[in-house]
Amino acid sequence: MKYRYLGNSGVKVSAVTYGNWLTHGSQVENDAAIACVHAALDAGISTFDTADVYANTVAEEVLGTALDGQRRESLEICTKVFGPTGPKGHNDVGLSRKHILESINGSLRRLKTDYVDLYQAHRYDVETPIEETMQAFADIVRQGKVLYIGVSEWTADQIREGHELAQELGVQLISNQPQYSLLWRVIDAEVVPTSAELGISQIVWSPLAQGVLTGKYEPGAAPPEGSRATDSKGGADMIARWMKDDILEGVQRLRPIADDLGISMGQLALAWVLKNDNVASAIIGASRPEQVGENAAAVDVELDDEAMGRIEQAVGGLAERDAALTAKSSPAQREA
Repeated sequence: MKYRYLGNSGVKVSAVTYGNWLTHGSQVENDAAIACVHAALDAGISTFDTADVYANTVAEEVLGTALDGQRRESLEICTKVFGPTGPKGHNDVGLSRKHILESINGSLRRLKTDYVDLYQAHRYDVETPIEETMQAFADIVRQGKVLYIGVSEWTADQIREGHELAQELGVQLISNQPQYSLLWRVIDAEVVPTSAELGISQIVWSPLAQGVLTGKYEPGAAPPEGSRATDSKGGADMIARWMKDDILEGVQRLRPIADDLGISMGQLALAWVLKNDNVASAIIGASRPEQVGENAAAVDVELDDEAMGRIEQAVGGLAERDAALTAKSSPAQREA
């Protein structure tokens, strides 16, 4: 495993992060989920990402159990706040001071830890003044419950405003967690340049485009049994945008590139993401332990200019690049 500094800070994270968004507490049984976490540890992964909204807090519980007994100082545990949790009442959502202070306590209890290394605003809250949000974050940092703060799917302007307030409050906003892959490049035009200027890194999610970039889905063919595209608990809905023949055909054009390099298609996709200097870590998920080790090996893949050119020729024209889509990822109003 390789480790990279997170933003303009002294803390390092593993270049591959293990995340449990669509798996723990929902699609994968607890024993299998715990086995995947242990496989991540065996692969040298030290950074683990979750959120209180995942499986309505159950994912945090599973991760806490899986990491129980590990040396806490050797881990970077990251979680997030925003989405509706619990009974999903009128204050069980958003980035208000009330919700943040109550949510961090619940997350710490479920994760079985006294602090989290990185606490992230899961989306931008249009209904709460950003000053209130950042003050609440600063307070829990000073209470020792959080070491660093981050955001997820914020626009360049929102990141800049949040960073300025964090500086005024004497805390470190060091990361953004956006979607990023060969097929989804909406952060390249605005978010990445702004983040690089401010000393903020990306911890990217869905670098394999929900598994599509592994090449397991072929145009005109039914999805493999047991794959995410056949999952009725939410996986099929999330992957639907990529299940189009032109995209699947483009992905298959990546296969000979990966073969020439002697790597899997998943490793190719992860290596492409990690080549971006502003990306500190790429989040992977897994339903089987063996998937973890294979994907973690992507940190040793070096893509030269020729390979990058071939990749661009294969799928570059299919990639979504509209920077405006970042703003659309945050709801126009709270769900509750």
